[in-house]
Amino acid sequence: MRTPFVGTKGIRARAIAGMHTVLLAFDVEPAARAGLLGFAIKRESPTDAEWLKGIKVFESVIPKPAKGGRYSTRHHPIQSLLWGDYTTDPGTAYTYCIRPVYGKPDKLEYSDDVVVNVITEREIDPKSVHQVYFNRGVVASQAYAAKYQNEAPPEPNNPDHEQTQWLSRGLLRACLRFIHDTQPGEALHVAAYEFTYPPILEALKEATKRKVDVQIIFEAGKVKEKDKVVVTSTTKGNLKAIKATKFAAATKFIPRTHRKAIPHNKFMVRVNAGAATAVWTGSTNFTESGFLGQTNVGHQINDSTTAGTFLEYWKLLANDPEADVLEPALDALTPDPGATLQDNTTTCVFSPRAKATLLDWYASRIRGANSCVMFTGGFGVTEKLAPAFAEDKDFLRFLLLEKPPTQKTKAALGNDHDLLIVYGNVLGEIWAANAKGELTLRRKIPGFELEKWFLEEELFRKTGHIFFVHTKILIIDALSDDPLVFTGSANFSPPSLTSNDENMLLIRGETRVADIYLTEFDRILRHFYFRNVAAELHGDGDDSARFLGENDDWLDPYVNGKGLKNRRRGMFFPPVATPSPSPVPPSPTPFAPPA
Repeated sequence: MRTPFVGTKGIRARAIAGMHTVLLAFDVEPAARAGLLGFAIKRESPTDAEWLKGIKVFESVIPKPAKGGRYSTRHHPIQSLLWGDYTTDPGTAYTYCIRPVYGKPDKLEYSDDVVVNVITEREIDPKSVHQVYFNRGVVASQAYAAKYQNEAPPEPNNPDHEQTQWLSRGLLRACLRFIHDTQPGEALHVAAYEFTYPPILEALKEATKRKVDVQIIFEAGKVKEKDKVVVTSTTKGNLKAIKATKFAAATKFIPRTHRKAIPHNKFMVRVNAGAATAVWTGSTNFTESGFLGQTNVGHQINDSTTAGTFLEYWKLLANDPEADVLEPALDALTPDPGATLQDNTTTCVFSPRAKATLLDWYASRIRGANSCVMFTGGFGVTEKLAPAFAEDKDFLRFLLLEKPPTQKTKAALGNDHDLLIVYGNVLGEIWAANAKGELTLRRKIPGFELEKWFLEEELFRKTGHIFFVHTKILIIDALSDDPLVFTGSANFSPPSLTSNDENMLLIRGETRVADIYLTEFDRILRHFYFRNVAAELHGDGDDSARFLGENDDWLDPYVNGKGLKNRRRGMFFPPVATPSPSPVPPSPTPFAPPA
């Protein structure tokens, strides 16, 4: 949901709501900037009202803040023109009372409230064919450290355990619901790469008991290692998990052995009387780390046309074909899209394909953006796309990667002031190179200054390839009335198009979908951005990231010059689309001014 602009006395605000996240964007007219120390924010819902809290304080007021402390924005305001509330519930009405703060840190003064009313998106919206679910995706966080002391979830295979629910954040529940809602006599056709998470396997096993026809394509291939052909580690894990689950004999398993490279799909199609009715897809492998660790999304489409296209893909895969058979069939089933997608449509793209020409198509969409591009890359940025991000175009580009880009990638991406590159990390750690010079290791920063103020963070998962960013997302002009959202299993790379079994959704014009993806992308981006900046500042012996500015200088990057923060303000408040400030509606729950 997107709210209209509201404002008073030179302060304007608006909200963009997903399900679990609400973005609040502010704008400050020149007359209201002098002496502005930030914003105090109160959130009101049908069940409670509270002042939101932040982690930064005025040093002159609290020179030694408590480690891991959180402080009311009444006394230590938010100094940003973009703020995310990450604790909202789906389908809930909220009122945000935004109070501009002036004066001095030890003697604050307050201007009139700007009130924004917003309703978060529902988990299941009957008016939309798209249902979207993101997990927490930030295991190493201050919230996790405070709530669970960085300990691994004690019952990761129990969907009802508090820790499992907190980490999966509705993603596991939604996936299990898709399976549970499949009725006797219907079918579930599954295509899985990693297929080891007991809650999913048990749910499919239970589905067979209620007479659901369950058929599962899974990775069962081999690879050459040191002149020997051996089964892949993924194959070993899948076979072990399938055996341990003790599926009914009626369950049909289809080993995917003739794949060209990686059968990277993770989708399920619901079928009734031979016709597909819904599909579950996205980036989430059927593993513990997929649901509880790395960033992931599950995307359900309750549309017979889209589901039917996935079913045709599944039928092709069920024959375990070689690439020379599969490629022309998929090029025919889902040809490269034309220059323009049709309005308000969902287009499927399946792999492997004969050529990686779709990368040129993606690059063209990036170059054609008007306001912003948001991209996630677990395995970096291919040289086919890097030039599109590097061009000196008049729009913002946000890249969220698993780890810092290589020197070659940095050079290809350039250093345009509208490009922000953020990578996964743990507070107090830096990425380090191995003996080959590859950034594959992380190590603690000795004497990390911010550990005086912040809780220590730690990843409970110690082995694997992707720890942070596993989503495969490209969002273009998210805040427009005609956004593009591309999402699925493919990593926007040549192998994902020409070698792997993959699927992608190309979604145009669905503002609800764009709002959910935008708010979640921003949440994850800013989580890691703070950790990137903290690591860089530590190299200069600087712990200023802990404290608020004590005058209005903090506002300069947001309102002066052509820097990214000022350009981002324009993204939320485009000059050509800004109406006159609206009157402030009355707060439904009046509250007293802060003491």
